[in-house]
Amino acid sequence: MISRKRILDRVAPMAMVIGLLLTGPAGAQNDANEGPRLETGGAGRPWHQLGMMADPIMDQVLLFYLSEAWAGLTDVGEVLETSSRVRAEDPTSWSREWLKTAERVRSTAEQSEKAGHRRSAGQAYLRASSYYRAALHRHPEPTDPEVRRMTEKEVAAYTAAIRLLSLPARQVRIPYEGTTLPAYFFRSPVATKKAPLLIVHQGRDAWAEDCTHVALEANQRGWHCLLVDGPGMGKTIRLQGLVFRADWEKVIAPVVDFALKQPGVDPSRIALMGISMGGELAPRAAAFEKRLKLLVTNPGVYDWSRNYTDFLAAFDPTLVSLLERDPDAFNQRIAQASARNALVAWGFKDSLWRHGVATPALLMAEVKKYTLKGLAEKITAKTLVIDGEGEEYGQARELFDALKCPKDYLLFTAEEAAQLHVQTGSLAVQTHRMFNWLEDNL
Repeated sequence: MISRKRILDRVAPMAMVIGLLLTGPAGAQNDANEGPRLETGGAGRPWHQLGMMADPIMDQVLLFYLSEAWAGLTDVGEVLETSSRVRAEDPTSWSREWLKTAERVRSTAEQSEKAGHRRSAGQAYLRASSYYRAALHRHPEPTDPEVRRMTEKEVAAYTAAIRLLSLPARQVRIPYEGTTLPAYFFRSPVATKKAPLLIVHQGRDAWAEDCTHVALEANQRGWHCLLVDGPGMGKTIRLQGLVFRADWEKVIAPVVDFALKQPGVDPSRIALMGISMGGELAPRAAAFEKRLKLLVTNPGVYDWSRNYTDFLAAFDPTLVSLLERDPDAFNQRIAQASARNALVAWGFKDSLWRHGVATPALLMAEVKKYTLKGLAEKITAKTLVIDGEGEEYGQARELFDALKCPKDYLLFTAEEAAQLHVQTGSLAVQTHRMFNWLEDNL
């Protein structure tokens, strides 16, 4: 049983935003260009609460792109300068300003390439690709033709970076149910003979390209790495219209089939990593896919739908019962909230698009399928369940306790500044501890 206090503690950032939007108390509005006002004051504010965006969810997204600077995917100044131009009162502002930065940096890359500066050009293309992804992170109209054009530019910039930086990667297409899934195969330049393979996919918001640091770290340790965008993710949803599916084993089985055909891959040493929402998807696949030797779930997620119901319950406990009692009335309530604020409108519109459903009530019914109840105990691969002291979207301990396979639990702490969801802002600490475990177990 989850208490209301625990829910509020867990989802306070989202509840603070959406709760105010639905109930609309007097005096709740901040200045449009200010971040949320925090009770602790400047000196006592946690390091990860930047306060630069008008809502804390976008503050988390901003920190995500700042943290990618460690991997050369962004630059701190470019990220901060772009964010300073975003205006909360304009729902198109985030996407428009990031697109401006992406186009400017891509132009810089093109000029450097023409002048024969391969490395400088490659580095700029790599950052431009990240800024295109950032622009698409909060695009208000996911079916707008502009989304496809921006996605194609993202892919072109990333593949140009691979070529000019001589990264050990190639763009591949994985056969999948009459079509293909986009992926990047990173071959380790230091591997000898048959080497282990790490398959990585993200979750709801991030793309395969956001895992570049994982692939390069794997390569330097003698591992091959396959970064995949599954249905509902990154390029796949935007260019092919493939939506999320709960039976993720149907996605991973052809990925493993493809992996086993790659020269130099040791079929007895294949690991799968799922990140964010992937913390539920990857274990679901592993319950059926027995060719996996290791599984990493970051964070451990037992029931992804609980994130949706917890968010509803945190600001209005009657919404969950309303959904069960009268789905049409529930849809109306969400529509009313969406009409008042772009954050709510975008959140539901984006989720409906990714899951291929028409109404908020149908979305809630669909996400109920994303649970490991009755499945976690079927996993046989040795599993690393990752958690964080500030983790908001996982149920790592619950998943860990449900597993019957060999397993380990890894907690990232505030002391090491790595307590946030998927260790945002702390990629060096993440790769250090995560790859120590992978090396110890293969």
